[in-house]
Order: sequence, then structure tokens, then C-alpha cells
Amino acid sequence: MSEYHIPVLLDESVSALIGDADGTYADATFGGGGHTAEILARLSPKGRVMAFDRDEDAIRNASEGNGHKAATIRSAAEDGRLILVRNNFRFIHNYTIFEGFSGGLDGILADLGVSSHQFDTPERGFSFRYDAALDMRMNTQAEQTAADILNTYDEESIERILRIYGEVDNSRRIASMICKARAGRAIETTGDLDSAIRDALPKFAEHKFLAKVYQALRIEVNQEMKSLEKFLYGAERSLKKGGRLVVITYHSLEDRMVKNFIRSGNIDGKMEKDLYGNIGTSMKAVNKKPILPQESEISVNTRARSAKLRIAEKTR
Repeated sequence: MSEYHIPVLLDESVSALIGDADGTYADATFGGGGHTAEILARLSPKGRVMAFDRDEDAIRNASEGNGHKAATIRSAAEDGRLILVRNNFRFIHNYTIFEGFSGGLDGILADLGVSSHQFDTPERGFSFRYDAALDMRMNTQAEQTAADILNTYDEESIERILRIYGEVDNSRRIASMICKARAGRAIETTGDLDSAIRDALPKFAEHKFLAKVYQALRIEVNQEMKSLEKFLYGAERSLKKGGRLVVITYHSLEDRMVKNFIRSGNIDGKMEKDLYGNIGTSMKAVNKKPILPQESEISVNTRARSAKLRIAEKTR
């Protein structure tokens, strides 16, 4: 398997997804291609997969990557079973129609984690482990970087991002420290950011605290929560009756949104009913409690530790 990214909950998610080997499926988050390759391996020659990614590095890996999984993907692309979409998964319904799948998809899978490649490439600026430019763009063609946010947003906006997207303790103090630091010199690198807030880092938990700060910035840079919201509504419209929605989440914000949507048909979790008393959702949870990775998986891929798998089926 290519080491570009190790797919999380691979067997559990793909097994839950596929009900018809001749069916049409979507991998909404292509990443390193591991889930896509496994889906393709379980489909017949009639099966199709539409895979999304806005990161050009991921698309390039599909055509140039090494390892038998990458070879599987290249082979599938050549025989026409794989459609690679260079765009945000929020547009899944548009592409479902555009690619001629108006009858609906048999299943949609989304792994919402950041790929190992993005974390492990210093110049992408996703990790505090490296002193590099504060970029964090999943789509490298996008204009706004994490550095732009830190240097142009007002203190109240920075505090809101840290509090809501990172659930950062002392978010007001952190925002104030960032604004004071940038008054002297622009915050351009991960090292600049870490230095600006160093005095507020809790002893013996610096990495955990920084992870929350970086998560908050990454979510804002890539508008991840808005994209997830649009994806969920688009996925529901794109599935045929009996089709499965399989989502792997990694933090409480996105997991809550997915759970609410499956339960109520909206991201706020409001149980709205029509005149006949029917709840306004066509989705039904297959697993009431999320499926978690086994310790054996976590031992070889620590990034799987926070993963939660939720499965839903379209009922009408």
C-alpha cells in the first residue's frame, strides 16, 4: 500500500458501504486513495466510483504514486471505472447529475480526516512539528492561508474561531496574544505562531493544546464545516432509496453535525415534522453508536485514535 496515507477503518467502512457489486459509489474524500482502491477491489467490472479531492497532490498521487494500491487506482482509471473529480465534495450532487447518475448512487463514503501526507509535508503548514509557512490550504489554489487569517482577522474573530472550531481553553487570551505579537511583526510561520502563544501553553500538554489551535485555523482556512454541511445535504439528494452514507469523523464538531443530520435531517438536530407527523429526513441510522477503531489498528496508525464511523441508509 502507498504510504501517502493509511486509510482508517478500511474494512468496516467499505463493508458497510457496498451492497451491490455492480453499483455506483462515491468516495467523497479521495486523499491517498486507500478507500477508493478497496471499493474498486470489491466491485464487479460494471461498478463505478466517483472520487473527489480538491488537493492536487492527492490527484497527482493517483497517477504517479507507488505501491499496489496506487497501481489498482491507475488501472481502474484506465478501464473507466473511476472518475476523479478535482473539486470540493460539497458539490457532490452537482457531479452526480453531471456524470449521468441521475438515478442516484448506491453509496457515499467520506473520511473527514486530514491525510497523513498533508500533515507530514512541512511546506503545507498543517503541523506544529515543523517550522514552516502557515499555509494549511487543502486546495493550494485558494487565496486565503492561515497566515492571512492570523494577520488580518480582528481579535474577536480569531477568538471565535479558536473557541468554536478548536474548543480552545482561554481562547480570548490566545487571540489577544496573537494580535499583540502581529503588531510587532507579521505571523508568517508555525514557529511565529508557537512563539506568540508560548506563555499560554499548559505544562505537560503543549502538543494537545497546539493541536486544537491548528485544528481551528485549518477548519477556517478550508471552510470545512460549511463544506460538510453542504456535502450532507447533497449526499442525501444523491443517494437512491436503500443507498448508504458512511462517514468517518475525527472531532466532536463534525461528528455532532453528522449525527444530527442523520437523526433529524438538519445539522442543528431539530426534530421538525410535517403535517402528517413525519420527521423531515429520509435517512435512518444503521448504527446508533459510532464504530471505533480496534486497538490493533491504532497501534499501527495513531491518527485513527479519534476516528468514529457512522452509517446511515436512505429510506425513501
